[in-house]
Amino acid sequence: MKWKGKDLFDLVCRTLGLRETWFFGLQYTIKDTVAWLKMDKKVLDHDVSKEEPVTFHFLAKFYPENAEEELVQEITQHLFFLQVKKQILDEKVYCPPEASVLLASYAVQAKYGDYDPSVHKRGFLAQEELLPKRVINLYQMTPEMWEERITAWYAEHRGRARDEAEMEYLKIAQDLEMYGVNYFTIRNKKGTELLLGVDALGLHIYDPENRLTPKISFPWNEIRNISYSDKEFTIKPLDKKIDVFKFNSSKLRVNKLILQLCIGNHDLFMRRRKADSLEVQQMKAQAREEKARKQMERQRLAREKQMREEAERTRDELERRLLQMKEEATMANEALMRSEETADLLAEKAQITEEEAKLLAQKAAEAEQEMQRIKATAIRTEEEKRLMEQKVLEAEVLALKMAEESERRAKEADQLKQDLQEAREAERRAKQKLLEIATKPTYPPMNPIPPPLPPDIPSFDIIGDSLSFDFKDTDMKRLSMEIEKEKVEYMEKSKHLQEQLNELKTEIEALKLKERETALDVLHSESSDRGGPSSKHNTIKKPQAQGRRPICI
Repeated sequence: MKWKGKDLFDLVCRTLGLRETWFFGLQYTIKDTVAWLKMDKKVLDHDVSKEEPVTFHFLAKFYPENAEEELVQEITQHLFFLQVKKQILDEKVYCPPEASVLLASYAVQAKYGDYDPSVHKRGFLAQEELLPKRVINLYQMTPEMWEERITAWYAEHRGRARDEAEMEYLKIAQDLEMYGVNYFTIRNKKGTELLLGVDALGLHIYDPENRLTPKISFPWNEIRNISYSDKEFTIKPLDKKIDVFKFNSSKLRVNKLILQLCIGNHDLFMRRRKADSLEVQQMKAQAREEKARKQMERQRLAREKQMREEAERTRDELERRLLQMKEEATMANEALMRSEETADLLAEKAQITEEEAKLLAQKAAEAEQEMQRIKATAIRTEEEKRLMEQKVLEAEVLALKMAEESERRAKEADQLKQDLQEAREAERRAKQKLLEIATKPTYPPMNPIPPPLPPDIPSFDIIGDSLSFDFKDTDMKRLSMEIEKEKVEYMEKSKHLQEQLNELKTEIEALKLKERETALDVLHSESSDRGGPSSKHNTIKKPQAQGRRPICI
């Protein structure tokens, strides 16, 4: 009951493990107006609902100028990532379609880790909210077509940890024109309705129909004083030659909120331009050490993964070689069996031919004996003699044929013996090859490789002595060189990324439904066609050059 806003806020920060508390606050809503819990005032003394429970939202109240340089803790980066992502999806921050796809790919990397085609199959993003509804409705594209384009970029982010993917998301998002700007409806002295934008770089005046490009800007270092009286708000420039700018807001409560945001943003603006406090220096040193430790850990894991993959590749190669040798042995066995069968057939055929040759030779001999007998017992009569001569002639012809057939069969038997000898020679060679395959080593000699990791996945928990790291000068120099290398790679990647964005924009332009374009889409397209500023920082710097002339709105 007696707690002040600071007590509740500090408890939330301690629970989250958050030390960069100056960016955040506890927000609540009263009569359709946003308000922030005051640190020095009792919680229940605020104009909050008396019904229980009282609801507060822990949100970023102030935004950094450069997220990568200012956000030190990983939890701080994560909270900003969640909030900015929600603002883009809820269309509170305008994001071009092609940039929306790129941001979605980093959000997927942060959630799912590295892309794996065997795990992240078609349709795995079906239930994810990744693109603003405005972007989805603007094009004649199916969810599958959007998923295909998001996945194509997602696959290129391999190797990025969650915190790195979230930081890449913030680095892109911080260049959006509406990023980090709080808008308020105001009226100038003439009663013209305008918008006041408050952000990390200063105050900006917008046309109500164009929240992307301010009409005029007041950088914090060019403002001397900001004050309000009732509903009238006054901005006094540092240069006394420039007219004081006055405007009216709808409610006194809104003026109080504007002043709170001005004070907080201005304090952070000045703080960034001074040397870091001892606490921030300590946090940055710890963050550098933690980053170096994580990088070393990731390198170790990458090496182990590479060793595991090499061991698996070697195992697969050995298994393939073993299978190939088994197939060769099977084929040799089959060839041997065929050779043995052929040899048996040829031997059998040779034996049959030899027997036939012997039988023909025997018949030829019998025919010769019969001829001699007929000659010896020839009939003396002329008729019998003639008949006998005819028989003798026939016997001689038959004997000649028998002799020729016997000679042919003998040659065929010789040829079969030669074939049998060749078949046995082929059988001998097949046996010799089979013996060579059987005696060959199962695993071919290879270069020594690191032993494969054990089947059970090792635990990567770091305990005991492994928590302490001795960062020597050489280590830090090496780390600095790696950081410089990363910067060069990042510049090259940024150029490649811009080309990809332009390519995607051209690709989906034909599918755009012009009648569904919002006013912000039209303004952004016109600004792009004019070759307007490519980032929010350039957008804000442009009006600053006009800050020295009289203001007329």
